[in-house]
Amino acid sequence: MSASVSRVGVVGLGTMGAGIAEVLARGGHSVVGVEVNDDALQRGRDHLERSTGRAVRRGRLSEEDKAAILGRMELGTSFAGLAECDLVIEAVPERLDLKRRVFEELDKVCRPDAVLATNTSSLSVTEIAAATGRPEQIVGVHFFNPAPVMKLVEVIHTVLTRPEALTAVQELVGGLGKVAVTVGDRAGFIANRLLFGYLNQAAGMYEAGYATREDIDAAMTSTGLPMGPLTLMDLIGLDVSLEVCEAIYRETRDRRHAPAPILRRLVTAGLLGRKTGRGFYTYDGAEQAEERETEGVPSVGVAGSGPLAVAVIQAAVRAGADVRFVAGDDDKARAVRDAVGEEVTGGTDLSLLADRDLIVEAVAEDTAVKRSLLAAVDDVAREGAVLATTGATVPVIELAMATDRPQDVVGLHLPDPEGGLAELVSTVLTDPGVAERAAAYLTRLGKRPVRSADRAGFIVDALRVPYLNDAVRMLESGYADADAIDAAMTYGCGYPIGPIADLDRIGLDRAVEVLRALYTEYREPAFAPAPLLDRLRTAGATFR
Repeated sequence: MSASVSRVGVVGLGTMGAGIAEVLARGGHSVVGVEVNDDALQRGRDHLERSTGRAVRRGRLSEEDKAAILGRMELGTSFAGLAECDLVIEAVPERLDLKRRVFEELDKVCRPDAVLATNTSSLSVTEIAAATGRPEQIVGVHFFNPAPVMKLVEVIHTVLTRPEALTAVQELVGGLGKVAVTVGDRAGFIANRLLFGYLNQAAGMYEAGYATREDIDAAMTSTGLPMGPLTLMDLIGLDVSLEVCEAIYRETRDRRHAPAPILRRLVTAGLLGRKTGRGFYTYDGAEQAEERETEGVPSVGVAGSGPLAVAVIQAAVRAGADVRFVAGDDDKARAVRDAVGEEVTGGTDLSLLADRDLIVEAVAEDTAVKRSLLAAVDDVAREGAVLATTGATVPVIELAMATDRPQDVVGLHLPDPEGGLAELVSTVLTDPGVAERAAAYLTRLGKRPVRSADRAGFIVDALRVPYLNDAVRMLESGYADADAIDAAMTYGCGYPIGPIADLDRIGLDRAVEVLRALYTEYREPAFAPAPLLDRLRTAGATFR
C-alpha cells in the first residue's frame, strides 16, 4: 500500500467502479464511494455484496475478510464526503461531457494536493483535466474489467502531470498487486488501441461476407486467444465498442478504427450484445453448435517434404488415414520417412498420388514452384480428387489456374500445423460440392475447418498480422516499450503472448510477407509493414 495514499474516493459504483472500490478496500485503503442517487447507490452496494459473496463461496475470502473489506467503505451520494481523500478515481460512463462535469465538482470539493484520476478507457485525459484548475494533478488510471481479477492497470500521464502525482498513482497500483503500465495520453492507450483495431476489422470482415461469425471466432480462438473477436465485442458491449473506436478514430484518423458500419447499425437498433440478449449473436440458447460428420476417413496424398508436409502427414496418420507422400528426391523422401515412420508409403513418383481422395500440395512458398507442382499433380490425380494448395500469400485462384480443373482446387491454410484449425478457401471457380467434400475430409482428419474467401491473409493472418504491425508502429513511435506493450495485451486482454513476442515466434519474414500481400490487395496504409519491422527482417534480427 502506498504510504502517500491511504483514503481513496471512487465516483461511480457501476460494475467497474464497484470493482475498483473492492480492489482498494482489499488492499487496506479506506474508500469513499459516491453515486448520483439512492437507487444507483443501492445498485453499487449490490455489486459489492455479490462480488465479495462470490469470493466467499469460492473459498477466496472468509466471512471475516468480507466484513472487513465492506467495513472500509463509506458509501453515499454527496461529493462532500470526498473532501479529505488523498486520491479520487472517477468511474462514470464513458462520456466526455459527463466526466468533465464530475471533475469540475471534484476540483471544488477536494483538497488542493489531492490527485484526481479518471478511469477512462479511450478518452483524452488532457481534455478531462482541462475542466479543472489543477491539470497538473490529473492522472489516468485505467483498470480492466473485472477489476478484482484483471492484473493490468494502465497509468496515463498528460504533458502537464506532475511527476509526484504520477508516482503516487504508480505506487498505489503496485501496492494493490497489479501490473502498472505507464503511457502517454493517446486515445485507447495501449491495450484498447491495439485491441479495437483488430476487433473492428473482424466486424468488417463479417459484414463483408468474408467468413461467418462462427468461423471468424473459431479461427482466432485456435491461436490461443481466450475468446473470438465477435463474441468479445458482444461481451464488452457493442455500444462501448463503438464509443472506443470513435474516440480513437477522432484522434488518429486511422481507418482501422473507423467503426464498421454493421457496428453502428447494431447499436442504433439497440442490439448491444450480451446485456440486451442480442448483438452479433443471439443469447437465448437457441443457437446450437454445428455438428459435423466424422466417419469415413479419406485417402490422403501429400506432395512436399518440409515441416508443413510432415505435419500434414502426421495428422492424417493419427486420424487413421491411408497416407502416401511424394518428395522432390530420394534424400528428401528418406528424411520424411525418418520423421513420419517407415509404415507410411512414399517416394519421388507423383503417380503414387493417382488414387487419392485428397491431395495436399505442401511445398515452399514459391508461386512458380507451386504452380508447376499443381500442374503435374493435375496430370496424375483421379477424377473427383480434391486438390488443396497451402499457398498463404498468393491468391489461391492464381495457383488453381495452373491446372485444367480449377473447380476442384481449394486453399488449405494451417496457421499452426500442429493445431486443430484448418482454413478452407474457395475461389471464384471452386465447385461448392468440392468445397463441401473438402470440409468433410478435413473434419474426418481431426481438423476444424473454417471457410474463408480467397483474400490475402484468409482469416487468421488477415486479423492477427495487422494487429502485430500496429504494435510495432506503437513501439517505433516511442509511445511504449516492448515490455509494456506485451504486458498490456497479456495482463489486460488475457492474450497468451504479447504482440512483440508473438512476432519473434511466428517469424518476421512471414509477418512481412503477409503484410505485403494484404497491402497489395487492399492498398490500406495500415497494412504496409512498419519500417522497424522491415529493417529488422532485412537484418535477420528479432525484437528481443
